[in-house]
Amino acid sequence: MELQSTPLSAWHIANQGRMVDFAGYQMPVQYSSIVQEHTATRTTAGLFDISHMGRLRFEGNRAHELLDHLLTRRVTDMQPGQVRYSLMCNEEGGVLDDVLISNLESPSGRPYFLLVVNASNRPKILKWLAPHLADYPDIAFTDVTDATAMISIQGPSSLSIIQRLFEPSSANLRYYHSVVTDQMSKPCVLSRTGYTGEDGFELIVRAEDAERVWENLLLAGREAQIQPVGLGARDTLRLEAGMPLYGHELAEDIDPFTAGLGFAVNLKDRSFVGSQSLQAIKSNPRETSRVGLRLTGRRAAREGAKLLDRDNRVVGSVSSGSFSPTLQIPIAMAFVRRELAAVGNTLDVDIRGSRSNAEIVKLPFYQRENA
Repeated sequence: MELQSTPLSAWHIANQGRMVDFAGYQMPVQYSSIVQEHTATRTTAGLFDISHMGRLRFEGNRAHELLDHLLTRRVTDMQPGQVRYSLMCNEEGGVLDDVLISNLESPSGRPYFLLVVNASNRPKILKWLAPHLADYPDIAFTDVTDATAMISIQGPSSLSIIQRLFEPSSANLRYYHSVVTDQMSKPCVLSRTGYTGEDGFELIVRAEDAERVWENLLLAGREAQIQPVGLGARDTLRLEAGMPLYGHELAEDIDPFTAGLGFAVNLKDRSFVGSQSLQAIKSNPRETSRVGLRLTGRRAAREGAKLLDRDNRVVGSVSSGSFSPTLQIPIAMAFVRRELAAVGNTLDVDIRGSRSNAEIVKLPFYQRENA
């Protein structure tokens, strides 16, 4: 199957981006080095093409009712400009996807909701949505992914860079808030959100405006030494921040409570897809839970590495692992038997036939100042 390109793919190729297949898209994994791009994001600013993420628009008087029925977080009380992290679950309580839902208003004053889904899950979510949308024929639904691009700027300098490009009323957003605005006359949805553990913003613009807006961000961030960042550093950044990645910490056979995302489930006085199962799981938790691990030595534990207790029994496995550029130690997230998941407990990790000691630590591994 032919790989899809983002509106910025030509720029990546022209600027030495090393392109790889990711979720059916041709995406840059790095430009310079993963460590250099990671460090730039932690210390100044990094610029990410995240156009592969799905963007789904819901418009109509009952859009909030439909989304409240589909999402684990309450939608009916969202105010214009609010953004919420949420999950979509199947009837058994397994996670179909983790998403961002925004309550927005167009320049003409028309309210709508925008749902951002993971690239690899977009076909599945579109198929899953179809019968639910059929029950709400008055809702106008549009997949705007191909017509738009999505750009993320993350890091301590991101606010000052955004303030150079947007009016104060737009740039001074609160965290997890969004606004429909423009960037040098280019229509733009600006959100104070991100996937790195740093302060930052995400922009949705028309596909034909993407390269101009991208270049404007690079120019505005030149003094701060902003750098384009690929998928490699995006993964180490989110791992340090303890953020789950679908297919690793989230899947259709993993429920939100096992994944440590109970905060993203609003069960009180609500009925939504999977809510009955989630209520039962909350009352009777499953036998494993997600934990953070700090490993001794320098070797990183990768996905699938087994965790063993003192009696050499397998008690869990690593879901994501890497050497942390910020902390200069190997870190990992894993699913471990609940009775062994207390912070401070130690286990062995089997790294390609060799044992490494690991301590269970509180997530996230890294948290920015003034977070």
